[in-house]
Amino acid sequence: MVSDEEIQSYGFSPEKDEEYRKGSPMPTGYPEPKNRYRLYVEGFNMSIEEPYFWVLEYLRYYAGYTMIKKITDVFAAAENSSFFGSSQQRLGAQQDKVNQYLATVGKMVKELFQLVRELRVLDERLSYYVDSYNSHSPSRESAEITLKGIWVDMVEQGAKNPASVYGMAREVQFTTLPDLFFSTHPLKQEDVDEVVKRERGEFNRKVREVLMRKLRTFLTWKEHTYEEIKNRRIFTLKYLRQHYEIIRMYMAWVKPYLRNVQRLHMDQQKMDSADLLVAFETSLIEVELLAHQPVKKGGATPVILVHFWFRTRPEMSYQQEGWQKGPLHVGRVEVNFRAYGWTEEHINKYIAMKKEEEFQLLSLIDESVKAALEALGDELMRYLAEAGEEDVQPPWQSKKNAADEKPTHKASFMLKPFTSINSLFKPYGASSKESKKTSSVDALALKAAIKTAEGNAVTSMWTVYHHFKKHHGMLNW
Repeated sequence: MVSDEEIQSYGFSPEKDEEYRKGSPMPTGYPEPKNRYRLYVEGFNMSIEEPYFWVLEYLRYYAGYTMIKKITDVFAAAENSSFFGSSQQRLGAQQDKVNQYLATVGKMVKELFQLVRELRVLDERLSYYVDSYNSHSPSRESAEITLKGIWVDMVEQGAKNPASVYGMAREVQFTTLPDLFFSTHPLKQEDVDEVVKRERGEFNRKVREVLMRKLRTFLTWKEHTYEEIKNRRIFTLKYLRQHYEIIRMYMAWVKPYLRNVQRLHMDQQKMDSADLLVAFETSLIEVELLAHQPVKKGGATPVILVHFWFRTRPEMSYQQEGWQKGPLHVGRVEVNFRAYGWTEEHINKYIAMKKEEEFQLLSLIDESVKAALEALGDELMRYLAEAGEEDVQPPWQSKKNAADEKPTHKASFMLKPFTSINSLFKPYGASSKESKKTSSVDALALKAAIKTAEGNAVTSMWTVYHHFKKHHGMLNW
């Protein structure tokens, strides 16, 4: 049941009513209605599915309430009943699917970290190559020295190899070779001979030969690794985009299963109810419908909330088509009708209030993946944009950024038709009076529309209530 504080936070006045005979008024978890009716139907040989569909069809086809939304649909069954066993089998199948998808998403998010890290390393290495090939760059010499250090350490194995630059300086007494190697910077392989002869002509021929050999080998390695790193970066970038799209795809796939899991879960509060006994074939079902007529822009419409509370004895029987086992419910149903005059904003706020728990469940996967991807920073979005991803918005956000929307104060929702005129006042000039007059007229018109809608809803609700009793042979007047 929704608490009074939560109802008030959405701008509604909570309802307090006498739910039991000779009982004091108590919170019901609903907004205060204009009027309310209650029905009890009980017959141990009558299917209680009939009252639900009778009310649904009457509202839709006879009362003109074509906009019908199902707000609540939960149930609970005794643990020892066959209905419980059948439901748990279906729940287990849905949970297995959710487990598979979430395990795959977790694994791929972990791999996403490695891909972004690899792209960072490649970008760092490529910056050395770009500067070393730019003859006008002020940092060309430092980039060239860095690449030569990588080549000596990684390719020649440093001083451990006697044939390396440092090894020859130590073993063969080419003591000047490291200094000459790290201070001579030809741009291409074809320039090695000319640069060495022009800049290092004062050294003997043997030193120049070794220097040319080392520089030519280094430049060959540099050109080939530069192309290799560029191609590897392109491949990794495309693989990152593919990875990201697959994560989004799995997240879209898992959400229907999460909804199914939530709907197949039994209400734990009802499991502890005195109406549900483990030894009996009993079940409790709660269904709530919100029915309203089409809403005109800026106007109000009659709204009827219908709440069904079923206490049933499910009889498991095989259906003729497909030979699947399903329950037939017989027992007792309590129906509560509540009438309101609401605007479209009222309707949306009420649905949001009732669906808050479901939204939290469905956003569970989004929030977990969001937290992981946010740890990667803006680099992930930058790499995706570079890979040609048009929609680089994170999958946990919709097309419209919720942060751009102006927040509304929930507590002032019911007073908005009367307090909103203040925002239309202008601080000076004769036009301020005109705005005040126009706003007052609009507020009064909306108040009158809400009152008219409430009256229509009460009339329609009485018609449904009255005809239901006549159709089912109940006492009526």
